[in-house]
Amino acid sequence: MPMSEKAFDYKKEYKDLYLPKEKPVLIEIPTLHFLMVDGSGDPNNNPGFEQAVGLLYGLSFTIKMSKMKGNQPEGYFEYVVPPLEGLWWIDEGGFSFEKRDNWKYTLMIRQPEFVNEQGFHWACGELARNKPELAPEKARFEAFEEGLCVQIMHIGPYSTEPETMKKMNDFMKQEGLQDRVGNDGKHHEIYLSDPRKSKPENMKTVLRHPVVRMEA
Repeated sequence: MPMSEKAFDYKKEYKDLYLPKEKPVLIEIPTLHFLMVDGSGDPNNNPGFEQAVGLLYGLSFTIKMSKMKGNQPEGYFEYVVPPLEGLWWIDEGGFSFEKRDNWKYTLMIRQPEFVNEQGFHWACGELARNKPELAPEKARFEAFEEGLCVQIMHIGPYSTEPETMKKMNDFMKQEGLQDRVGNDGKHHEIYLSDPRKSKPENMKTVLRHPVVRMEA
């Protein structure tokens, strides 16, 4: 548990998870707990997608400010709300960055170690009273175990992600790794930049794919 009075920043304290270099690396991801919301379709001009983002941040900041409501959880510490993340997949066939209308997604925000089901349900109740339009009943609190993954930092607009993904695919072949996306795995993105405030060429997004070692 963090002992410093300074707000704990997961991006800075876990640089291996959130700040990889611009070349692929193999990493074992521990089990982490998230707020999650599911959806489908192209995220652009998608009201459901925008509502999901608002819901996740609404719940995350409600939990963060729980100490102001007299409901501070045991083990609470000051922290910076972690970045938004997204899992992306399709039901059948190969995942394509060009065809988006059949995308499925789970948007999620990591939660501090002191958050539990009780705190989650309390936050849902608070948000339901203050912002019922965000539909907190659509959210869930869940452990996510990703395991062995390849990840890389993508710098630039989302439209150029395929170029960075090629580096990841080449790395997987060289290292004898099989991509699980398209089987039981999902394309994972961690959004370190706000597209409303950042120039497209400067945006930073962590790209992560679960993998397995191929048998010799």
